[in-house]
Amino acid sequence: MKVVYEYSHLGGSEILAMRFPEINQEIYNVIASVSAQRTKVSKEKTKLGQRLFDPRDMNAQFRRAFRNYNYRELRDTYTIKLPNSDVSIAGAYKQVDFVKNRVLVEVQFGKYAFMFYDMAKFQYFFNESKADVGVEIVPCHSLHREMSSGVSYGEQLIYDIERLRRHFPAVSVKVILVDVD
Repeated sequence: MKVVYEYSHLGGSEILAMRFPEINQEIYNVIASVSAQRTKVSKEKTKLGQRLFDPRDMNAQFRRAFRNYNYRELRDTYTIKLPNSDVSIAGAYKQVDFVKNRVLVEVQFGKYAFMFYDMAKFQYFFNESKADVGVEIVPCHSLHREMSSGVSYGEQLIYDIERLRRHFPAVSVKVILVDVD
């Protein structure tokens, strides 16, 4: 895969380049190592029979590549207790797929809500002093058009972050839009 656009929110790109140059390069190496293939045959009415890029296959390749660079999962487990309530829900958690040296990385080939939720997870781990910067790797619009319906695209995420200005997320993030080679 290749990088087609990068967006730096609150200095995310600059923090990676200056404080985490090795991790920044590893992220580019991982992206370049992923080979998107049209292995999914669509059953959707509007794309019936078309061969599409398979998000599961791409996610598996990203997972293997990041693991090869010794990235691990970050998970915080907690109990939910609401104010003025007897309700107690044990075993709740927040989780990020890849972390290394306080750099969080999420690869998102899912629905838009999950892209935006990744921003909330970056904010959570930043607030818990477990992260300095987040990286969101997402498909660009042209790749999204060659995948199943429901997959979102990074241009929408960047558009929304721009409109929220500095209010959310209040953590430095680098958004990387990817496409096939």
